[in-house]
This record gives sequence, C-alpha cells and structure tokens, in this order.
Amino acid sequence: MASLVRHVTIDSSDAYALATFWAAVLDSKVSDDDRPGDEEALVETPGAGILFVTVPEKKSVKNRVHLDLQPQDRTRDEEVERLLELGATLVDDRRNADGTGWATMADPEGNEFCVERSVSERAE
Repeated sequence: MASLVRHVTIDSSDAYALATFWAAVLDSKVSDDDRPGDEEALVETPGAGILFVTVPEKKSVKNRVHLDLQPQDRTRDEEVERLLELGATLVDDRRNADGTGWATMADPEGNEFCVERSVSERAE
C-alpha cells in the first residue's frame, strides 16, 4: 500500500491560537491533548488532520501550498462572510458576476487559502 497523508503541517507563531481559528473554520476541534502554549496543536478532521507547529520565523512570502475550502451547508459568499467574522482577511476576490470563481483569504497569521463554490452552487 502507498503512503497516506497523516497531517498537513503549517508553521505558525502560535500553534494553539491558529489551530483554534482553523478548528472554527472547519467546524472541528483541537485535539484534547493540546493546550495554549504548546509547541504543536492538531486540528482533528476526517482524513488528514492539520498540525500547527510553532516556529520562530514569521511568514514572509506567498504560500507554496494552500488549502481550498468548499462549503458544505452554505454558499461560497456566506462562507466568506463567516470566515471574515472569525478573523480571516480577504486577499484577492476572484468571484465573478455569473457565480463562478473563488475568494482568496488569509488566516490570522497570513497563510492564504481559497473558498470555492459549494457543491449545490456547482450543480446550478
């Protein structure tokens, strides 16, 4: 059998704080083993988890890898608004008048991610 992705690991300034943000984004939870101030914090998700690791360096350039999110029970635009309320920022709005496109956002530490249309929006 081939290897499986166990975690997607993201460097951060504060692993627990960033994991808490992403747990809210993904309607998930931070591992019960993790606490504020820990060097690592795991967001438990179906499939591969997302592991945040505290590093001394600040983010300085565009991500080489990013997450693409697809809302399950709301529209892309509703999800963008929800994520803004959680503390994300809108980096590049690629949404089109015909409903296609995506929004590029950043988490509180500047890591970019995209929000695509939901499954129901793609079916229209």
